[in-house]
Amino acid sequence: MGGGAARRVAVAALALAVLAGVASAAVYEVGDKAGWTVMGNPDYRLWANSKKFHVNDVVVFTYNKQFHNVLAVSKADYKNCNASKPIATWSTGNDSVVLNTTGSHYFLCGFPGHCAAGQKVDIHIAASSAAPSAAPAPEPSAAAGSKPSGGATAAPAPHPNAAPKALPAGRSVAATVAASLLSLAAAVLA
Repeated sequence: MGGGAARRVAVAALALAVLAGVASAAVYEVGDKAGWTVMGNPDYRLWANSKKFHVNDVVVFTYNKQFHNVLAVSKADYKNCNASKPIATWSTGNDSVVLNTTGSHYFLCGFPGHCAAGQKVDIHIAASSAAPSAAPAPEPSAAAGSKPSGGATAAPAPHPNAAPKALPAGRSVAATVAASLLSLAAAVLA
């Protein structure tokens, strides 16, 4: 096999491997257009129950970082709105979190009174909703002294021109990735 043919096979194999890993992943903005807030009293329980989450899906928390944050917490701390011992903390105002295990993922805002006002969400992934994983997910952005949950990890910050907000909520990222890979393959094969 010549160098050009080997390169074309390698590009095609890489494209297939990447597609296999993202074909089932979806990106959801928590609270849809409302985002992560207490303004307007969004019903995050209703929002989460209206979605069918799978392993490796990404949830994006969009908020004003001066007034909110995102804490991953235990079930007991979620129920009691206890923000004193988070498993992980995010505070950029545009946080992408990969849901990499089945079960419940508990998040709340750690600002005083916000959780009690309803700024908390339980995102559940049924065991039958597990999608195959192509690669291990990155570790979460853990708060100082806290330990990672192992169930939700921080996704790399998206490029500003490809922010998750630009994708319709719940849309699979596979089509976007496939188009990019096909463009790359076409350029290499030309």
